[in-house]
This record gives sequence, C-alpha cells and structure tokens, in this order.
Amino acid sequence: MSDTDYLLVNRKTEAAQRFAALSALFDPGTLRQFDACGMARGWRCWEVGAGGPTLVQAIAERVGDTGYVLATDIDPTWTKEAAAGNVEIRNHDVALDPPPGESFDLVHARLVLVHVPERERAFRNMISALKPGGWLVVEDADPALQPLSCIDVYGPEQELANRIRVGFRTLLSGRGADLSFGRKLPRMFREAGMLDMAAEAYFPIAFPECIPLEIATIGMIRNDLVTHGIATDDEIERHLDNVQAGTLDLSQPPMISVRGRKPRG
Repeated sequence: MSDTDYLLVNRKTEAAQRFAALSALFDPGTLRQFDACGMARGWRCWEVGAGGPTLVQAIAERVGDTGYVLATDIDPTWTKEAAAGNVEIRNHDVALDPPPGESFDLVHARLVLVHVPERERAFRNMISALKPGGWLVVEDADPALQPLSCIDVYGPEQELANRIRVGFRTLLSGRGADLSFGRKLPRMFREAGMLDMAAEAYFPIAFPECIPLEIATIGMIRNDLVTHGIATDDEIERHLDNVQAGTLDLSQPPMISVRGRKPRG
C-alpha cells in the first residue's frame, strides 16, 4: 500500500499530534506485552509502521547499547526523531518489500495490518524475520466491535460525534481497511503455528488523550468528510467545539493485542 492510498497519511501536519495521542493511550499496554515476552538488553527488535518516535525510543532504551531497533514505515518522516546509535530508520512497506534479512528477537506492529490490503503477506513477512524462538506482537483495532465515538448517546452532540465516526469508518473501509480485523489475530497466530500465544483487548473511554486524538484525526480527514457528504463544515466545527469543551465521553475501538513465539525448529 502506498502512502497515497492511506487515509491518514503521515505527511499531514496533524499526524504528529495523532501519533503522540496514540502513544499516550496505547504505549503502556504495548510495553506490558513486551515485558511478557521477556524483552531485555541486547535484543534485536523490528518496529513495523513505526509512525511517531515515542515507542521506538522506549524500545531502544530497553534493549540498550548492545541491542538494535529497526523502525520502518512507508513514510518515516515523524519516526526520524528517534534515530540514535542503536536505532535505524528505513522507508519500507511490510507487505510489498522483502522482509529485512536480520533475525529479530521481537517484531511488533500496532495499527498497521488493519490498513494493509495485503495483510496476510505482511503477517508472514514479519514471522519470517523472527529468529527461532523470537516473539511477534501484533496489535490492531476492531472498529466493527464498537463503531461509536460516544457509547452513551443522550443528546445531539453525541449523535453528531457518532455520525462522523461511522462516516470515518466508511472512508477507512473504502481504502481497504478491514474493520473487523482485530478479532482475527488470535486465529492467524494459531494457524501460523505460533507458540505461547496470548491475547487481550483494551477499550479506552473518556481518557484525556482521546481529545487531541479526535481533533487531529478530524483535521486529517476533514476534506474527505465534506466531499463524501458525511458532515458539513459547520457540523465539523460544531463537533470540534464539543470535543474541545470536554463534554463528550469519547471512546476508541477495542485494541486487540496478541503475542506469540516462533517455534525453535
């Protein structure tokens, strides 16, 4: 998938704010997954679709000077801030480009495969980059499980937020996103023969970080919302006013996190 096929393209100025909000919401759970895998100093890690720098920097700190982090993205503009002695940044498409030749202790992707039409090929590529006994951690949303922005609908403000969120999902689907992908991850791991598999779902509601995430996301897709008749400019302004006022209990779709270990032989 090229950057131009992606609805939430990295080159937009709001992308940095969106990456920061996503990290604030989801990095603690991701790092807990890494702890469960036993991430330690000296590990070699591949962060797929890295986006922003925050998680890459956290991984680099954990693996230390003797470790190595490869951070890849179809547009690594915002990742470059994480470049350091033990971090390498590459422009790379996990589905269309050959996987790196290195053998990794851990490969991780978050909110990547749900957007990639060739997601099964990307999944196989990530497994192929693992050394025997290495860990794969994949985390993806499942918007079809919970498609609303406000799950407690008690007024026109919540109704507008939900109409915009459902329209956003429709736009994503039109660009090749699988809105029910997250729930398929455990089966994919099992069918790939991964060992010691475990999965969980995380569903943030009314976190402060949901506010800047919503503002950044709307900024990135505003033209698409208007062009496709999902909302008018006036409605978008009204929604943003409601978000900034803090009167909406904004939610995010469930994030399903799965980890598994590649067989040793």
